Amino acid sequence: MNKPVISATELIAWLEKTSSNWRKLLDAHPELLALPCDIMGTKSVAELLQHIVAVELRYAERLGDHPVSDYASIAYDSVASIYATHDRAIAIFHQLLVSDIDWNQSVEFMTRSVGAARSTRKTILFHALFHGIRHYAQLATLVRQHGVKPDWPMDYLFMDMERA
Repeated sequence: MNKPVISATELIAWLEKTSSNWRKLLDAHPELLALPCDIMGTKSVAELLQHIVAVELRYAERLGDHPVSDYASIAYDSVASIYATHDRAIAIFHQLLVSDIDWNQSVEFMTRSVGAARSTRKTILFHALFHGIRHYAQLATLVRQHGVKPDWPMDYLFMDMERA
């Protein structure tokens, strides 16, 4: 029996499509970066975006056994700087997926919210990828409330849907 599964590569493609659309919208409306926002204790949309890309980068670095970037040093002063961080993280994820990494290996790491933790590399990878998707959905509601409507379908269904 063929069971349905989603691969990390497919999830990265969804995150990339989602991030690319947000990058285009924010390039067209850079004023959105200054909107007030309280998601995850942030004060602005720019800080929420910093949070999204910081999680991507810092977990990618952990998984790749690279030095972990200092959260506060991750730039969020422009759309370009925010998505440069995202691009760095995605490049590391792609490198990891073609490596011989043991995805079931447990690793210890520090979180900003609960301190020291341990999980498998696979769980950390999927958390990092779903994390951004979840916050982008929150962001969609926020920007619509301020008069800017994202003009693309965000659900995973649209990754492989044909109209009948």
